[in-house]
Amino acid sequence: MAKPDKSIDPRILDCAKQEFLDKGFEKASLQTICNHAGVTTGALYKRYKGKEELFCAVVEPTIEAIYEMLQNRSIEHLQKLSDTELINCWRMQEENVMFYFQFFYQHKDGFVLLLKDSAGTKHENFAHEFVSRLSDNTIRYYQEGYRRGIFLREISEEEFHILLSAFWTAIYEPFIHNMEWDKMREHTRLICKYFNWLSVLEVEEEV
Repeated sequence: MAKPDKSIDPRILDCAKQEFLDKGFEKASLQTICNHAGVTTGALYKRYKGKEELFCAVVEPTIEAIYEMLQNRSIEHLQKLSDTELINCWRMQEENVMFYFQFFYQHKDGFVLLLKDSAGTKHENFAHEFVSRLSDNTIRYYQEGYRRGIFLREISEEEFHILLSAFWTAIYEPFIHNMEWDKMREHTRLICKYFNWLSVLEVEEEV
């Protein structure tokens, strides 16, 4: 009995990723993917129902990594933070912003696919959904500070979503435009200067 060729799945996924990066989901060709992977279309359809399922398989590891990272960086019990610690969560420090650039750069191909090549798939609204999920978590930090009286400005959830959309767009765009790593580092410095969350929140007493 012949042993199954375990190299087929990685070849299909690697070639699919490149085809989606080159052409986007809608213009990508399954036949081209099969040709580059050295497999028949039958072998591909044996593993994936169609192009969208294949696309989802390519980006799924990136999605899982992103949400695991966000979960790990989220603080569950905000009431345990001191006022200083809570304020510092909003300070735009280069190392904190750089963390996200480094993380997304490690997952660059999947991240770019989700941002600019996913039209026509269930992930086509990834950027908006990502910000919505972040908004739900981030507003907790604001609400805790506002409750304590250290953040004086009243900001609605809608306003927060708009502000966070602007912030994360500034992080998305370098990947969409294939910015070089050295330029991303300089871009990080500009983001830190541009987004002054302590001013937005009207912090009662900076520490």
